[in-house]
Amino acid sequence: MRLRLRPEVGFADREAKQGSVHRTHGKGCPRGKHRFHPRRPDRVLGCAPTERMGGTMPNTELAEELLQLEEADAWFEYLESTRAQTRTRYAEVEPWAWARLSQRLRAVRARRARLRPAAA
Repeated sequence: MRLRLRPEVGFADREAKQGSVHRTHGKGCPRGKHRFHPRRPDRVLGCAPTERMGGTMPNTELAEELLQLEEADAWFEYLESTRAQTRTRYAEVEPWAWARLSQRLRAVRARRARLRPAAA
């Protein structure tokens, strides 16, 4: 496979400052007609299309993953609020933290239940 080559970025600016550089191009081409441009491979600069990289994730899988993240975040919030507390402070904070965790998990279950019929 042959790579297509592109001129170096910013070469025109440097060329204008330094004066043009010429080369002979073979028979039928007079000296000085073509400008010499340093080249580099075009493929290095390109980015592969998303289809070749696995494509996009279906909406139901994405929604399920977001719900899993929300559930994990709820548990981490509970652990963060109850960890390293004194006995008295734990007794004050834990009922609130448990109620908040239960509320968030209930919301996640409700959203997951709405998502399941759409997936089927």
